[in-house]
Amino acid sequence: MSINGPEELEGLRAAGAVVRRMLEAMKAELRAGLTTAELDEVGAGVMRQHGAQSAPALVYQFPGANCISVNDEAVHGIPGSRKIREGDLVKLDVTVEKDGFMADAAETVAVGEVSEESRRLIACAERAFAKAMLVARAGFRVSEIGRVVEREVRRSGFSVIRDLGGHGIGRTIHEEPRIPNYAAPGASQILTDGLVITVEPIIAAGSGRAVVAGDGLTVRTADGKRSAHYEHTLVITKGEPMLLTAVQTT
Repeated sequence: MSINGPEELEGLRAAGAVVRRMLEAMKAELRAGLTTAELDEVGAGVMRQHGAQSAPALVYQFPGANCISVNDEAVHGIPGSRKIREGDLVKLDVTVEKDGFMADAAETVAVGEVSEESRRLIACAERAFAKAMLVARAGFRVSEIGRVVEREVRRSGFSVIRDLGGHGIGRTIHEEPRIPNYAAPGASQILTDGLVITVEPIIAAGSGRAVVAGDGLTVRTADGKRSAHYEHTLVITKGEPMLLTAVQTT
């Protein structure tokens, strides 16, 4: 969507603030021995407390409040009985609907001591996002975001998962435009003032090729290598974009 007035911006900010509260609560509770279902309930409790609902459950009937993906699972991991272990990389992907508006963010969290490669992978996803913010501005093409992301990821020795990327958001989860994490030739749309999108580097330590797991939802790396995911919902402006799901929105 594109924002058409202050009321819409405030609605999106409110949804983004719930996403941030949920992520912070889940990160605070995340530890070895906790199941992904228990972690999901931590976020769900905060969500209900603030009058929001799970957008994946609402739109796609996802069997959980949040997507929780571990290690080689890149996105759409289903919360369940899996116990989180020391050394895991846990991706927390939170999308809510509140009063007709949606917001989406994700972070990758290291559980205890992890390998040097895992630490570099997390840092690379966050750094690629930060670099993308320099071109996530009115007047640039969508493809510039992907070009910047993939360049940073490749120079760090990792791969983008090309099947996955960002998207428009606002009134539903996935709106136009699609925001690839590489310079896709078809991503020629010009970013406009007020456009609401997600930018989300989803990267892997291996080839970046992805497959859908047997549950029909979880996307994982084909070679079993670890992945990282970092995402915010943002509003395009002529200057620095507004991050609706960052800490300062709470």
